[in-house]
Amino acid sequence: MEILLVCDAMIGLEGGVRPAICLANELVRKGGGVSILAPIMSSEVENRLRATGITPINLRVKLFARKLGSPMLWFELWGREAFFRLNSKRVFGYPHIKINFSHTLAVPSEFLYLQGPTSAALRDGETEFSGVYKFAYKFLKPIIDYADENLAKEVSKRATYIIANSKFCASIYERWGIRVKDVVYPPVDRKIFRPCSNPSSDYVLTYFGRETKFSIIKAVADLGISIKAFGAKPSFTPKSLIKHPQVEFLGRVSTNELVNLYSNALYTLFPFTHEPFGYIPVESMCCGTPTLTYDAQGPSETIVNGYNGWLVTSDDEIVRKALSLWKDGYDQRIRINCLKEAKKFDEEVYLRKWLKLLAQEYV
Repeated sequence: MEILLVCDAMIGLEGGVRPAICLANELVRKGGGVSILAPIMSSEVENRLRATGITPINLRVKLFARKLGSPMLWFELWGREAFFRLNSKRVFGYPHIKINFSHTLAVPSEFLYLQGPTSAALRDGETEFSGVYKFAYKFLKPIIDYADENLAKEVSKRATYIIANSKFCASIYERWGIRVKDVVYPPVDRKIFRPCSNPSSDYVLTYFGRETKFSIIKAVADLGISIKAFGAKPSFTPKSLIKHPQVEFLGRVSTNELVNLYSNALYTLFPFTHEPFGYIPVESMCCGTPTLTYDAQGPSETIVNGYNGWLVTSDDEIVRKALSLWKDGYDQRIRINCLKEAKKFDEEVYLRKWLKLLAQEYV
């Protein structure tokens, strides 16, 4: 039987599409026919899907923001669906959708996998907006909130069984009256994300992305802490941070480079604005490196304070703790604890749960 999965924009195979890719690969290994449908796919993604036995279905949605970076591209995709249902109108003539991993396609499905609403990410990230972005958001916020809640309700109404990627994520949707029946944490491949034998521990690792609190990274760098940063450079990243003498910005890195960065860091600094799950702390954990972050949202479900990382409750506290760890270090047993906790988020755990769900009948 052919199984159809639906995703958001697939420019690469990381981030929000990773849960779908992981499950699709497993279903192919078990001899099933699998297709993945998305509003837009890069040619590289299409080729990589075909190479693993997955049939790509690219709706080829025309986007004005395609050259403006992934945050603007994703926002345009969301707006097309939230206000006009333009993306889902292109989905016709395809077999029954098994799982919808998308928040930009309101289509009928057996399962819906929720990964966090757009409006919540924008609301939490407002403090890091600058100039025209902040002005535009303040003006559009009530409209965005209303449209996003309606879209989430519409997508959920069309699904039989609803799953969220964290307890925090589930709580957002439940405030809108959407009943989430289960939580399945996203997967990390521990065969790839592994510790090294002798970490250098001579820098702190961080991530530059649309969820990053750049003001905190600058405050930490100003204290003389050596920082290596990876990720895309959002258009609103402060230039003073990119050029900071204590910050080495590496841009996008390969998976092997990322594993090397995680495993050799003293710790990973993760000051976020909004994070329903949080791959960064879990990937770091798999590499034996603890994370310093907030006692909030998704990361508070994956980190046990003082055991496999550190959770703080304020910006001032995260800066103070960052300096304390840099100067004084920490008990190296925390690295061992990271590896123990990481087992909970392994691909095998994720796949076992999904395969059990798929074996049951909900429609």
